[in-house]
Order: sequence, then C-alpha cells, then structure tokens
Amino acid sequence: MANKPCAGAAARRRVPAAGAFSVVALAFASPAHALDWRFEPSLSASAIYTDNINQSSSNPQDGLILSATPGFTLQSKGSRRVQASMQYGLSGVTRFGGNQSDNFYHNLTAVGKAELARDFLFIDGSAHISQQLISLLGSPADATVNNSNRATVGTYSISPYLQRRLGTFANAQVRYTASGAIFDNQAVNANNSSVNAVTAGLASGTRFDDLTWGLDYSLRKADYRSGVSTTFESASARLGYALTRKFRVFGTVGHDWNDYPSLTATSGASYSAGFGWAPSRRTSVEASAGKRYFGNTYSLSARHRTRMSNWNASYSEDASDITQFLFTSGTRYNYLCPDAQGNPQIITDWPYSFPPSSGCLQFGGTPGLMFDLRSGVFIARTARAGVSWGIRKVTYSLNYSDSRRMFVAANVEDRTQSLGATAIYRMTPRTSLNGGLTLTRTHMPAELVGTLHDDDLMIFSLGVSHSFAEKLDGALIFRHIKRDSNVATYGYDENNLMASVNMRF
Repeated sequence: MANKPCAGAAARRRVPAAGAFSVVALAFASPAHALDWRFEPSLSASAIYTDNINQSSSNPQDGLILSATPGFTLQSKGSRRVQASMQYGLSGVTRFGGNQSDNFYHNLTAVGKAELARDFLFIDGSAHISQQLISLLGSPADATVNNSNRATVGTYSISPYLQRRLGTFANAQVRYTASGAIFDNQAVNANNSSVNAVTAGLASGTRFDDLTWGLDYSLRKADYRSGVSTTFESASARLGYALTRKFRVFGTVGHDWNDYPSLTATSGASYSAGFGWAPSRRTSVEASAGKRYFGNTYSLSARHRTRMSNWNASYSEDASDITQFLFTSGTRYNYLCPDAQGNPQIITDWPYSFPPSSGCLQFGGTPGLMFDLRSGVFIARTARAGVSWGIRKVTYSLNYSDSRRMFVAANVEDRTQSLGATAIYRMTPRTSLNGGLTLTRTHMPAELVGTLHDDDLMIFSLGVSHSFAEKLDGALIFRHIKRDSNVATYGYDENNLMASVNMRF
C-alpha cells in the first residue's frame, strides 16, 4: 500500500500550536487554584465496507476501510474568568481496495476566553482543523472513505480586547484580531492567508432606556500566499428605539472603503432599517432591509423554543472570502440535558461533537454548509432554517440551507441547497434506532469550472447505536448514496456499512 504523508505540514505545526495557546495558555490567566480541568481521553475505531470506494460512475470497486482514533476532550471548570474547551483526535486510516493507501488525519476544535484584568482586559482564542471538500464536483465522501477530494484545513484566531464602561453613558470596546487559514497542498484553488483586524465600538449605556445608539469601525487586511491582498474597512452609526417592551425599531447608516479585485464597485455608502420583536424569553425575531455597495441587502434572525422543541431561521448577506466563511459555516449542535431536578433543558449552538455534560442527548442542530475551497472575494447570501423536537421516545430534526456565492472577480455565482431530516427512536435507555435522509443540489456555472454542472446528491442512512457501559458505545450504520448529474460521468451509486465503537476513559 502507498503511504501518503499526513496532509498539511504547516497545519500540523502552526494550527495545533494556536489551538493550544487559545485554550491552555488562556487558562493560566487566572490563579491556578481557581481553575479545574475535566480531561477525558478516548479511543474510537471503525470498519467500513463499501461497494464503490472511489465513487466511480463506470468502475465501482469494493473496499474495506479500517480506522482508529485516539483523542481527548479538555474542559475548564470552576472559574468565571476563564472558560476553555478542546476536542482533539488523531485518526489513522488504512484502505483495502481501490487506490489503497494509509493516512493520518488531525481533527481539532478549541475555544478559549479569559478575563485578564477585571472588567477591562480580555482575550479570546480559537483553532480548528478538519478535512474539507476541495471541489463540489469531486467525491463528497469524507476523508476516511476516500481522500481524493479532501484537504486538511486549519483556521486560528487570537483576539485580545479592551472593554470599559464609561459610567452610565456608554460602553466602549477596542479589539485586535490575528487570524488565518492554512490549506493542504491538495487544495489548489485555495490560498493560505494571514489576517490582521481592528474593530472599535461605542454603545449606549444604562442611562438610555428606550433609546439606544452605537458607533462602529472595523478594518480587516488579509494577505494571501498568491501575493494578492484584500482590505475591508467600514464605519457606521446605529440608532434604535423601543416602541414597547416587546417591539423595537432600529436603523444604521455607514460607508465601506474596500480594496480587492472585482468587476463591480468595492466601496460605497450603506443604510438599513429593521425591527426586533421579543414577545417572550423563548421567542425572538429580528429583521432588516437596506442597501450596500453591492446591492440591496436583507437579514433575518428568528428563534422560538418550547420545553421540547427548538425552531430557528436566519438569512444574511455580506462580502466574504473562504477564510471568513470557514469560521461561520460549521456545524452547531443542540442537546437535551437534564437540569438539577432531572428535567430536560435545551442547550443550543454547542460547537463540539461531544455533549456539554453526561446524560445529554443530541437534539438536532444546524449542519455545516456544504461548499468547496475556492479563493477570491464573494458576496455570500446564506439562508438557514431548522426545527428539532422530541415526543416521548422519538426525537426529530429537519434542516434546510441555501448558500449562494457570487465571486466578484468574475461576476459569476455558484449555489448549494440542502434539505435534511433525521429521526431517533430510543428503544431502551441504552439502545436507539436512527435514520436520516439528506438531499443536496449544487449548481456550478461553466465560467467557474469549464462545464455547467447541476448535481443532485442523496444520502440515506439507517442504523442502531447501543451503550454497552457508561463510557463504551457502539453503532452499526448502513448508508446508500446516489448522485445524479447533467454530466454523465459524475453520477454514481454507493452502499456502505460501518461498524464503530467509542470508549472514554
């Protein structure tokens, strides 16, 4: 078997270091006796049989993939001034059949924040390593099954900031952020980047009741491996007024001064107006409409929560690039967790695949957007909606996303739409049946990839999971994957069966 080096030497050196800094170093900003750690090592293993290991339309081949992943989770406890969490795993994979190969993959999610000087100096940090799709036209399989269309990607961010109350008149904040993205050499359409950003804001204080106001400024400069650099700069003023305790209106005016390769304008005035409605602590809606240098803009953020359900919808439009998109498009999880009295409560937007505490049941969430690694500034228009609810022993979730990217250098747009449904039936306290169906449609114009592509991808899964002991779980999952394309050679069918086990120590 061919041995392939672990992807992204630079990602191995720099991003784990950034993750360690963002979590571990921040922890020592507080006295050691005030901070406890929860450290939980783990070991997982899986065996996957597939009847089309290369996702080929004309030459399907059987394959067997074996993997083992030692890892750990680390969470800070007992400190108000320091909060840190890290999840890391190193996967070793060997494949039999197709293009036989061995690989190692790093996966990291780390987030930390600390209050260095009481009510004045703070610092945030984060780091992520994952295997992302290189192209929407290639195999959509994860890297364990087929790594021909996956690249290791690392992102990091370190952000110290000052925050000060100016009596009851205003609250001020000044923040500096150093961030970046590092891509495996396989990601030929993406460029490593380093970013420096400064933001400053002044917002109304407690003296103002119904009336609120704010002044904001931001400057973001990004340098890319290709030698191209981009600058995003903006300033704005906002004003809001609460007409009632539950309903408010607001508006903004501002200006953008940007510099990046584009066939259309990169700078200009902006304005927007909107409203916020919060009839209860469980329900909130905020919407706005306006105009910026790239056209009319709209935004929406809506949430509704009951004791056993969670509803959400959002829509946003903004100028972005792949380095910014990676930070905002990942998966977020919802969990049902028992409170001190044993009653279930919903925890939303959890960024890790491990639960917030023992006894929690995953309860849907917001799946990550499906996109490829392509450099260049684009106008991102993203709509997402989802609902999760539980009825006795059954938990359901339904999610929809629609992501469009208009690349300004070529004035051309790609689009990805996805609809997914999952259901979990708890047969016993230790055994659950689960099923899922995901439908994804992608549109890639000829100006981006040479030939027009309209692809439909269906993934159906059915499985059973069982808890053998408090810290030993296993699962058996069958998947059927089918892709239809207007380009005949890109369609294929695949069936695979995965058996996995996970042990925590």
